[in-house]
Amino acid sequence: MNDREIVDLYWQRSEQAIAETDKKYGKYCRIVAYNILENTQDSEECVNDTWLAAWNSMPVNRPERLNAYLAKITRNFALAKVVKRSAKKRGGGELELALEELDDCVPSDYCLEKEVEDRALAESINTFVDLLPEEEQLIFISRYWFFASEREIAEKQGCSRSRISAMLKRSRDKLKTYLLQEGLCAILND
Repeated sequence: MNDREIVDLYWQRSEQAIAETDKKYGKYCRIVAYNILENTQDSEECVNDTWLAAWNSMPVNRPERLNAYLAKITRNFALAKVVKRSAKKRGGGELELALEELDDCVPSDYCLEKEVEDRALAESINTFVDLLPEEEQLIFISRYWFFASEREIAEKQGCSRSRISAMLKRSRDKLKTYLLQEGLCAILND
């Protein structure tokens, strides 16, 4: 079943929509959640929450790319779970590691209250990613959007982990330079 047919099922309020969504995108969404949570039970809960959120949002929204729409919902649920979990204790998974890797690129005085700066930073990062060659884009997004480990990315790309690590380091260096040029990042110590 194609995406448009699945979305039509949501709009018709057919329960088959969830079954078809799970059949086509269940594994994909579970991987997205697991890369962030590193816990099968929590990942499954996020995916179930995603199906409910998709059910509740579809009569209003008609996503063109269902996989991206579902991945974003799943990612948001997983990140919310991490925030909740880290309020209880600090963890050391791929999410924390990936965010630490980006610390040198993002302004240290950045805070959520600066809504305008937040949007400018997000737009600049999106523009930067669009400027990357396709392979670097894929690797950057896999790491910093889906929080895949370097090992997982290397396996998927059919290359060594050290190559992925080096590419990510070069991409972060390029991002840092780009943000400096955009005036969104103070000069940072290496």
